[in-house]
Amino acid sequence: MTTALLLTAALAVQQPDLQDAESVIRLLASLRSAEPAVCELAGRSLTNYGGWWDGDLPVPMPMPTPTPMPWAGGGVHVRVPSIGSRGGADMDARVLEAYRGALKDSSRCIRHIAARMVARARPAWAAADFGRLAKAPDAGLRETGLLGLGELEDPATLSVMTGALRDRDAAVRAMAAWALGELELPDAISALARALDDEAPAVRRRAAWALGQIEDEAALAPLERALRDRAPEVRQMAIWAVGEIESGKGVAMLAGALADADGRTRRMAAWALGEIESSAAVPLLAPLLRDPEVDVRLTALWALGEIETDDAVSIVTPALKDNNLAVRRMAAWALGEIESSAAVASLTPLLHDPDDSVRTIAAWALGEIESFSALSALESARNDRSPEVRRAVRWAIDNIDDRR
Repeated sequence: MTTALLLTAALAVQQPDLQDAESVIRLLASLRSAEPAVCELAGRSLTNYGGWWDGDLPVPMPMPTPTPMPWAGGGVHVRVPSIGSRGGADMDARVLEAYRGALKDSSRCIRHIAARMVARARPAWAAADFGRLAKAPDAGLRETGLLGLGELEDPATLSVMTGALRDRDAAVRAMAAWALGELELPDAISALARALDDEAPAVRRRAAWALGQIEDEAALAPLERALRDRAPEVRQMAIWAVGEIESGKGVAMLAGALADADGRTRRMAAWALGEIESSAAVPLLAPLLRDPEVDVRLTALWALGEIETDDAVSIVTPALKDNNLAVRRMAAWALGEIESSAAVASLTPLLHDPDDSVRTIAAWALGEIESFSALSALESARNDRSPEVRRAVRWAIDNIDDRR
């Protein structure tokens, strides 16, 4: 996509008064002739929808990073501004009717923009309109109807969604699986389990995602089958789903994924074990600290920090000498999360690490552990050349002194 097209999409969204029905109609007409990627970009901005849009679901696993230091005032908070339209129950009736008319547009992107805007406004007629679309002869309209029902998150539409999992069109079945995930109802588990046998990988992947959204242990049995799916993207989503359910029963299920030939799969399995937070995962994660891929080592360390068991100290400690700077930082963070005095002797040498960030996190970790045995080393670091390290050292000493 060219820069010019990106700018055109941005201007299309920012300039019109989207509380005026005619402006909405003109905007949708301009997007109808645009490339699909441009329409999608505009749709994301218009609806302020930061997550999944029209493509396949991404594996929703952020790269784990150490918690912001307590003296830093928390993390950075990013506010997403509203662009051009208020949306919600206060949407102008004429604007709402313009979106209602676009629910049957020939453009899939336009229909989906309209469905999201209507669902946001939640008019009394929305569920009925979406329900009729979900049963329309045209597959595209059925898909849009299911998108709207999923956005409404109305439990009364469960039967419509489960029925759509048997639709002859794969895109419709995939949207039905997504919509069921939005409902987050255990009653949908059996239908989604059957969808894990669908011929289309996109349907199986969204079914696995939906089972993770429901967060019920009853979904573990079908997900165990999905962990052996022939498509790697389905296996990875099943791993994510097991992590979302956060049941200790999932630990043994993930053991095979930790040895997968694909690094992304190993990383996903480590992340899932960190979400589950069971000490039974510690010996399974240990080999990953020697993984050739940095992201896998980082995620395994993050998981061990999340589990917070003293048994992990001896496993994490060697990573403090890793050649990779980010790995050393994460190892120090993990030991701080575990808060075991057994880690003090290994952490104090990091107060002399060449990197300021490693020294900062080492000081923070010693403050979290709150062991008097760390005071001497921390006192020696009071005059560190880095202001950030000095702040961390002062905080750590004060935190330990508070125990007296």
